[in-house]
Amino acid sequence: MESDEFKIPSVSAIKKLLEPILIRLDNIDGNVQNKATSTSPKYYRNEDLKRLFGLSNNTIIKYRETGILPFTKLGEIYLYEVVKIEKILKDNQI
Repeated sequence: MESDEFKIPSVSAIKKLLEPILIRLDNIDGNVQNKATSTSPKYYRNEDLKRLFGLSNNTIIKYRETGILPFTKLGEIYLYEVVKIEKILKDNQI
């Protein structure tokens, strides 16, 4: 004769089952946070500065030469880190 009894698992048995899942979730969360903070910087190019801010070629050159506009030069291409441009805009906000 079969028993139709339903056994409720103990709290410790449930914890034992959930522990590996919680560890994996913590690892996933850590990986997601690391990827969010370690993304590579984004850059504007000269054309972006002209389009977004209405700057002329001469103004961009003048700002680079006077140190107003920090840049990285890669061959003949000038790159301007978005975060630094945003900081310049914020610092000069009236």
